[in-house]
Parts: sequence; C-alpha cells; structure tokens
Amino acid sequence: MRTQVAIIGAGPAGLLLGHLLLAQGVDCVVIERQTPEYVLSRIRAGVLEDVTVGLMEQLGLDARMKAEGLPHDGFNLADGERLIRIDIAGLTGRHVMVYGQTELTRDLMDAAAPRGLQVIYEATDVTLHEIESDKPSVTYVKDGAQHRVEARFIAGCDGFHGPSRQAIPASVGQAFERVYPFGWLGILADVPPCNHELIYAHHERGFALASMRSHTRSRYYVDVPLTERIEDWSDDRIWDELAIRLGPEAAAHITRGPSIEKSIAPLRSFVFEPMRHGSLLLCGDAAHIVPPTGAKGLNLAASDVHYASEALVAWFKANNNDAVGAYSRKALARVWKSERFSWSLTKLMHRFPDDGPFERRMQLAELDYIASSEAAQRSIAENYVGLPV
Repeated sequence: MRTQVAIIGAGPAGLLLGHLLLAQGVDCVVIERQTPEYVLSRIRAGVLEDVTVGLMEQLGLDARMKAEGLPHDGFNLADGERLIRIDIAGLTGRHVMVYGQTELTRDLMDAAAPRGLQVIYEATDVTLHEIESDKPSVTYVKDGAQHRVEARFIAGCDGFHGPSRQAIPASVGQAFERVYPFGWLGILADVPPCNHELIYAHHERGFALASMRSHTRSRYYVDVPLTERIEDWSDDRIWDELAIRLGPEAAAHITRGPSIEKSIAPLRSFVFEPMRHGSLLLCGDAAHIVPPTGAKGLNLAASDVHYASEALVAWFKANNNDAVGAYSRKALARVWKSERFSWSLTKLMHRFPDDGPFERRMQLAELDYIASSEAAQRSIAENYVGLPV
C-alpha cells in the first residue's frame, strides 16, 4: 500500500490528524494495534481547551459535543476549608468544555468510514523502517499476514508505549522525566456532581478532585501511594475519603452511588526531544506525558496535531519544507509551558512523602495568596484555559 502519511495509533490524536489531513486532500491511513472497542474503553480526560474544540469545529464534528458537552466558565481550588473559584471566563474571556475523551474519540471514529478515512485495526507487530530517508515505511501483521505501507511521512500517535518513539536512535533523542510517588485512584459513578465546576482539593490527608462527564455522571479522584491496591478500596471507603478531602462545602453536596469503573493511574511528567526525526513526527503521548492535574494531556495532543497537520499540508500542497522543519520547535515550546503548569499545580495540590510541616505551610500560604490576588488567579486561568497555538 502507498500513501502520503502513515499514522500510527487510532486514539484521538491519530484520528484527529487523519481527518484534518484528509479534509485538505492529503492521503493518509491510520494503523491501530487494538480493536475499536478497546480504544473506546479507555477512560481518560474530559476538559477540552479552545484548540481541541476548534479543531472539531473545523472538521464539522462538533454537533454532539455542543449538544452534550458542558461549557465551564471557571473551576475551584480547595484548601480543606474553603473553595477558591478561578473565574476563567471573567479573567480571560474564554471557557473550557467538559466532554469526555471517549466521546470525542467516538465522534472521530464514527466519521472515519463515511468520510473515507481508512483505519486498520488489530494490526500487530507494527514496525517503522527507514525513517531517516524520504521513503519510510511501516510494516504490520493482520490476520496472519504481513503488510507494508509506504509513505512520505510517518506520524507517531501511538502513545507512551508505542513503537514510534523507540524508532528514533538513542544518540538523537533525549528524554526528560519525573515519576511521582503516588497515583490517582478514580471512581466513575452515575450520580450528579457535587459542584457544577471542577474542584481540585489540597488536604493534609492528600489530594482530591471532583469532576464530571455530564449532569448525571461524576468522576472523582483521590491520590494514593503506588503501593495501594484497588481491591482494598471499597466504594464506601472512597466516598468517605472524598468527603474529608474535598472539604465541608463540597461534601454536603456529594451524592453517593455504586461505581461503574475504578482504577489507579500512576502519574509522571515526561518529554522527549526532538519531536521530529527525519520523516517521523511524534504527536501526543508518544512524545510527552503530563500529570492529569490541569487537564493538559489530550489538549497537548490536539495542539501537536494542529502544528503537524499545518506542516504536512504545507509540504504537500505548497512544497514548503520550512513548516515540517519547524514542527518540533513549535510543538515543544507549548509542551514545556504546559508541563510547567501541570507540574506546578501538582506540587501545590499534593502531599509528597518527604514533605514536612514547612512544605505544608508553604502550600497553604500559596493557596491563600491565590485567593487574594487577581494577578495570581489570572495566571492560573490563562494556563488552565489553554495557551495560544
């Protein structure tokens, strides 16, 4: 098979890039290791920045998002006693959209066949070849037979554990990483949220987050040591812990119910440089991971896709090599700023094992400063709603 761009990974980044390229007349094919059902089963983020919403609008795939998504004009920080509201609409003139990553992926997936976007699922043993040349290729195995896709460019949208980043020689790339000493224990339940906006809570017992997927489905988290087992956390234990950490105002409005999903997700900050090598461009989790504090993961993938699609369209349609050459620099500039925000918010809202009374006082002092300073709130709001692309 011959195409112009071979995209590895049919998560939101790969599908979004495929749709954008196809809409501009650039031929592409998407190769995915898992089944469509598995891709949709992954419970992920739910807060969308302008860049992500704008790309869905550009594709004309925003109808369900606009009908079912929840526009949010602010969010809250909690210090165990009070809620500190960050008025992102008032401070920036913009807002975010609460709409689950699973639903956005479903919208992209459902539109693929009608729009002629070819997606090959259940492709195993995916391998990249000759990425330093202008004739790279991808091989994979499906139904017991090996297949080859020849392309001009390869876009690696295959996540942290995919083969794309591993194809870049160690002598060329450099990884920057911080692994955090805790994970987020999440519970999904069909109950109304305790607040109409998200709450990020700092408490002496640890971090908690109250979020939602809809008016009737809530997503909550507490941070736990990495040694914890999900089997040791009953629904009642999680609800009890949330009521303590979120503070009395939020606790008074918590509706308890049976979980429909529980999991523990480890946290890390990770950046790989460069995001382009030869004919390979990395997008999303293949190049970077952020802790979920601040809701940057999916949105960073969308901004990568924005830059990558512009660069590839310029190369194929205008014979412009400059945009492809600048892709890594442009993407990484936004990646590092978002990494900084997620790291700083994680440091502020979580209790680290080595933290003592002094660090706790510093966190409380910072939260008190944020509560009383419009300048501090504006800085948080600008980062939370999304930096310009």
